[in-house]
Amino acid sequence: MSNEEFISIMNSSSKAKCGGDAHLKMHELSQRALRLTAEINGSYHEPPELRRLMSELICQELDDRFGLFPPFYTDCGVNIHIGRGVFINAGCKFQDQGGIFIGDGCLIGHNTVIATLNHGLLPEERGDLIPAPVHIGRGVWIGSGSIILPGVTIGDNAVIGAGSVVTKDVPADTVAVGDPAKAIRSI
Repeated sequence: MSNEEFISIMNSSSKAKCGGDAHLKMHELSQRALRLTAEINGSYHEPPELRRLMSELICQELDDRFGLFPPFYTDCGVNIHIGRGVFINAGCKFQDQGGIFIGDGCLIGHNTVIATLNHGLLPEERGDLIPAPVHIGRGVWIGSGSIILPGVTIGDNAVIGAGSVVTKDVPADTVAVGDPAKAIRSI
């Protein structure tokens, strides 16, 4: 299975059966991601080199305004899509098999977790993967320690308060905080 076929299956939100082709491809991509994130996190890199490594990890050329403070972790890499001028702070963990789409000018705070997979609820289906993409609009600021769950869309210019758990969509131009995150005001 090619990377493109894997991404197409995962972005369709179709269940990937444990031991199936997509599941096996995920394990292959995980090994690649582990190697590249170990290189990113293993020593100091000048910003252009860090940008090059991250571009290799996500299979996308990143602009010269992209910023990353390692360590950074992902268990796939190829289904992360990053706009222009994005900054990702230290300690972030992206589970991107289901697709993570980050708009231009986003700021992602320390230790943010973005998850795109669920598992089947029945014991015999626990190994199955249920992908759901996360979409983050332009100009979004995600505060430190936030958790963004599968299938969530965060609208343009929204702010997610530090430590929030985002379980549902957040409208554009909205501040959302808490566990679960709730809109508290408009911007």
